[in-house]
Amino acid sequence: MQLPEDQIRAGHIPADLYRQIPPGTDMRRVVIVQEAPRSYAGPIVLTLLVVAGAVAVLLVIAFVAQVVAGAAVAVLSATGGLTYTINRAAKTRNLRSK
Repeated sequence: MQLPEDQIRAGHIPADLYRQIPPGTDMRRVVIVQEAPRSYAGPIVLTLLVVAGAVAVLLVIAFVAQVVAGAAVAVLSATGGLTYTINRAAKTRNLRSK
């Protein structure tokens, strides 16, 4: 029993607390109230929410950037300022000699 919490759980009153009790107090009627242990659930949930929010913001920014880029290409190609083609035909080689 090295920690004050261990002493209190065992029913012993640590010396520093014993000195704070007024003289003549019935020790059988003394109640020592401990502070509740810290809960880490709140900070962990807050961290997860911040990370999830950051990921959601980045996904929205990426989606908006893609839509804006697509719209810009469509406007530029419609006005004749930019053209692009996608050739998806398979290229075959003619190996016959002339």
